[in-house]
Amino acid sequence: MERTINGFHPDDVGDWVAELSCLHNQHVRHQPPFLERPWVLSEEGRTNHVETFIDCPLCDRAEMPDDLKLARSAGPFDAASVPPALLKEHQVAARTWGDLRVLEGSVKFSMATNPPLERQLTSGEHQPIPPGIKHRLVLEGAVTLAIDFRVRRDLDP
Repeated sequence: MERTINGFHPDDVGDWVAELSCLHNQHVRHQPPFLERPWVLSEEGRTNHVETFIDCPLCDRAEMPDDLKLARSAGPFDAASVPPALLKEHQVAARTWGDLRVLEGSVKFSMATNPPLERQLTSGEHQPIPPGIKHRLVLEGAVTLAIDFRVRRDLDP
């Protein structure tokens, strides 16, 4: 999944880490001949790469960053009270992760990651949802679900 680079910071050994729009962090090293990123070695090079795109494999695997806090929850919803928008293709807002929780019953979940993710979620299971990735739910019979929305600790929801 292509994500925007929002900025950079050094890790504890001095390697540069890109801060991505999805709230993940990703090392960006210059290690010829395997990785050709000479731009990462200078302040000007890094500045010129802010607002450019880089692939985030963690989003494709729907791996939620560790340093998120709960901003709000929606639900619980049952089949009669679930908002219709959740049953159509939709996406979570920028800089916010969703965490779909199935409390009772069964939900079919699909998401436009690379490769596409399709799962059958049952009672007690949950599914992280990265920001800006289209997904949809299909309820199967009697179901109760809730969604938690998480943001980075230092950002307002």
